[in-house]
Amino acid sequence: MSGGVDSAVAAARAVAAGHDVVGVHLALSRTRDAMRSGSRGCCSREDASDAARAADLLGIPYYVWDLSEEFTRDVVDDFVAAYAAGETPNPCLRCNEKIKFAAVLDKALALGFDAVCTGHYARLDPSVPRLRRSADADKDQSYVLAVLRADQLRHAMFPIGDTPKPQIREEAARLGLRVAGKPDSHDICFIPTGDTQGFLREQLGSRPGDVVDSASGEVLGTHDGVHGFTVGQRKGLGIDRPAADGRPRYVLGIEPVNGTVRVGPDSALDVTSISARTPVWASGVAPEAPFGCVAQVRAHGGTAPAEVTPSDDGVTVVLSEPLRGVAPGQAVAFYRPCEDGDVVLGSATVAATH
Repeated sequence: MSGGVDSAVAAARAVAAGHDVVGVHLALSRTRDAMRSGSRGCCSREDASDAARAADLLGIPYYVWDLSEEFTRDVVDDFVAAYAAGETPNPCLRCNEKIKFAAVLDKALALGFDAVCTGHYARLDPSVPRLRRSADADKDQSYVLAVLRADQLRHAMFPIGDTPKPQIREEAARLGLRVAGKPDSHDICFIPTGDTQGFLREQLGSRPGDVVDSASGEVLGTHDGVHGFTVGQRKGLGIDRPAADGRPRYVLGIEPVNGTVRVGPDSALDVTSISARTPVWASGVAPEAPFGCVAQVRAHGGTAPAEVTPSDDGVTVVLSEPLRGVAPGQAVAFYRPCEDGDVVLGSATVAATH
């Protein structure tokens, strides 16, 4: 129970379904004594209090589990290391993989519980198990759950995935939950100020390098570290003159070893194939032959028909339509289109684009 409306209603539905429910709030931040600011973050003292009040109203036991050490190691340190390596990580995806459905699930199973129930917007066919997109396309979170293995999905519950968000808020209000109107959290929970670049500067310091035109090789400016950039970025490039054609430049590539950031026109952002590492298959079995699917490269949007070819060291994803702004470190998720909600086939981490 994060302290938000989604997890509160998920708990309420689990109670109503007759399950023996225990509310657990995860203490993930080492600076959680600070109050949250607006709709940023989800690990503050205020959020813990909101979760406790919701559990009390539902009449269920409530505990706080301190997983800040695991979270720092597996999510925060991973996030910093990825940016230092010129990649663009997704910490929410990593938190689901390493914390909520690894550390939490392992502890829950050891204590005799059957499942971890969360307020994610996704649907799960428990008998298979099979993960689907949620009924609310705008809130669908199946992409950040596509890292889960079959054995983890067998011990997962997503009670609100069949309901649009406005109706979840209405249900919370009917139940008397004070979080019914609470703003959604956004940005990165361990950076409650929203200043990601400032956080990375604190962690990584200054690592000067050049901003270079990808076509001519001309040095256009300098920077304090590749961690200040991501593929597809347009603003804050530190370039003091426009391109010859007057069009904006975008980050096309990042070379962390020599500190070079390559920039160019938006047309050069088109990606037609992806090499990806460490695939995870929802069925628990790696495909033996190429297969068609819909590939998704961002939590919301960035989809295209694709053919995926598995290999010993990863997968190759050939896109039928080009996608823009695909960066190493992101996840690429694979879906089988279905009328009643696309089914997640698996995912992998983008290693390179072409």
